[in-house]
Amino acid sequence: MGKKVIVAMLLMISFVSVQAQTNNLKLAAKIEDPDNLATEYFSQIMGVALSATSNLKLYQFVYDWIGTPYRLGGVSKKGVDCSGFAFELYNKVFSTLIGSNSRNIFSMVDPINKDQLKEGDLVFFKIGSHSITHVGVYMGNNKFAHASSSKGVMISDLDESYWRRYYYKGGRLLAALRD
Repeated sequence: MGKKVIVAMLLMISFVSVQAQTNNLKLAAKIEDPDNLATEYFSQIMGVALSATSNLKLYQFVYDWIGTPYRLGGVSKKGVDCSGFAFELYNKVFSTLIGSNSRNIFSMVDPINKDQLKEGDLVFFKIGSHSITHVGVYMGNNKFAHASSSKGVMISDLDESYWRRYYYKGGRLLAALRD
C-alpha cells in the first residue's frame, strides 16, 4: 500500500510540474510577443480579434499611442491633438501625408455615410461650432481612435450620445492621394 501511495504522489508531482512548465511557456510567449497584448486589448475594447482585421499596422499604431496626453498642436507621444494624431497615423500606417487640421483633412476626403465606414476611414465632428473641429480614425465596430482634449489618445464609440450628437461625416481619403 505504501508503494502505491508513493507512486501516486510522484505521478501527481510530475503532472503539476508539467502544468507549471506549460503555464510558464505560455506566459513567456505572451511577454515576448507584444502583438499578443494588442490582440487581447482590442478583443476586450472592441470585441474584434486583431488577427481578423485587414490592417494590423493600424491597430498596433493605435495601441502604441493609447494614453498619449492631449496637447494642442502636438504631434508626438509627449502630447498630440486630434489632427496631429490623424496626421501621424496616416504618415506611419499608410505612408500618406494629410492636412494639419481637421478642416484641411476634410478637404482631402470623399465624404461617406456612417454605414459605409471601413477601418482607416476618417470621422469628423462639429463640436460647438458650425465648422469641423475634431477628427478621428475609424477602427471598425463603430469605434474610432482619436486624441481627446480631456483624456488624450483613446478609443470611443460613435454611438455614445456625445459623439452621436456632434458627428458630422465620415470620409475616405481621395483616391489620388492614396499610395
